[in-house]
Amino acid sequence: MNLRSNRVAEQMKKELSDIIGRKLKDPRIGFVTVTDVQVTGDLQQAKVYITVLGNDEQKQDSLAGLEKAKGFIRSEVGQRIRLRKTPELIFEFDESIDYGNRIETLIKKLHEDEH
Repeated sequence: MNLRSNRVAEQMKKELSDIIGRKLKDPRIGFVTVTDVQVTGDLQQAKVYITVLGNDEQKQDSLAGLEKAKGFIRSEVGQRIRLRKTPELIFEFDESIDYGNRIETLIKKLHEDEH
């Protein structure tokens, strides 16, 4: 990823957090945190990594709500960030946090088993 796409990704992360947190009124969308945004070098696509507080059903509902609002979110981003073409948004769950928590739990369990 080049410097420009890095800057665009950082800016998008900030704006997306604001848009999702304040502008969306879909009741399906729960407490969503934008953890990372990765923009392709040609600025055509942006992968938006999110975490959602709640159970699996709430996570899926939030993702469905974001998918439905994708056009609105994209146009909001387009108004806030001056680009010739606003990148297409792809929402994905950030698995790294769950992965980290799982490892932490396993390490704790190992230590408990030792004592």
